[in-house]
Amino acid sequence: MRISRMVLACICIAGIAAGRAQTPAVSSRTAPPAARSSIHGTIVDHTGQVCEGAHVALLLASETAPRTAISDNEGRYVFGDLPSCVFTLTVSADGFTPKTVHAALTASQSLEEPPLELLVTSESEVEVNATRTEVAQEQLHLEERQRVLGVMPNFFVAYDTNAQALTARQKFHLAWKNEQDPFTAMGIVLSAAIEQGSNTYPSWGQGSAGFTRRFSADYGGDVVGTMLGSALLPSLFHQDPRFFFKADGTRRERVWYAIQSEWICRGDNGQKQFNYSGLIGSLAATGLTRFFFPAADRNSINIALRNIAIGKATGAVQNIFQELFGKRFTHNGPGAGSSLP
Repeated sequence: MRISRMVLACICIAGIAAGRAQTPAVSSRTAPPAARSSIHGTIVDHTGQVCEGAHVALLLASETAPRTAISDNEGRYVFGDLPSCVFTLTVSADGFTPKTVHAALTASQSLEEPPLELLVTSESEVEVNATRTEVAQEQLHLEERQRVLGVMPNFFVAYDTNAQALTARQKFHLAWKNEQDPFTAMGIVLSAAIEQGSNTYPSWGQGSAGFTRRFSADYGGDVVGTMLGSALLPSLFHQDPRFFFKADGTRRERVWYAIQSEWICRGDNGQKQFNYSGLIGSLAATGLTRFFFPAADRNSINIALRNIAIGKATGAVQNIFQELFGKRFTHNGPGAGSSLP
């Protein structure tokens, strides 16, 4: 009997101990799961356009390897099922500078990051500039083929109103090509012959020596004027030396535009500007080329200013011709041979 009671007591004690040992396990199974968080946002470029295909890397402070995502066609990315922690978000895309954001998540937080703006890298900017230069070069090749009646060079006329601005090197190239053209030389030969026949600058005399002096002075003056007014100064002032064909509007509006174009030019930024290059170029060329001629025949300041005014008036007449008739008679230009102005 005594043994039976002891056995029964042991069984009771063991049962109580077993019940206590099972109590924590029951509590563990019934505890609620920890709340999770999420991060989402949008990727845009410097113009505000969404960036599709941007690479987004999320590195949590509690993890060693980043989680990754790719922005969709709306520029959006999403990271879900995240614990509360500090994180680093890095966004990258081809042609853009990577951007990094540091922040923290709290439990059960749905964090909407402000739009992340990516800036273009310097390498991409260089590539864009190179492309514009190439486009301008192709347009320049077309302009160098333009000739009125198939003979007279018509290089300084742009029929494309959206033509790319020329680089300084292209401006010098166009000016020098104009001066090297055989028709330019023929025009100066004719001018020197007229001066020879009228015995202009009599101290130079007649014969081949006198003609050579007259031709050299005229050609030198033309080179100086063109290189200054159509290359050097436009490069310094960032202005375009070409005349831009208008084509639209009434005839009166087009004539007025042509006259204004002698005083108002297009800047390399596409905006209208006062033609400092043309005016200062005329003044400088007149002052420099006076020394090409005999001292007794050098023009006075008043005559020089008069010649500049005549030059500007002549330029306005040439612009009117270009606007109303030039395209019709220009070979190898756009719409060559068309009966339309």
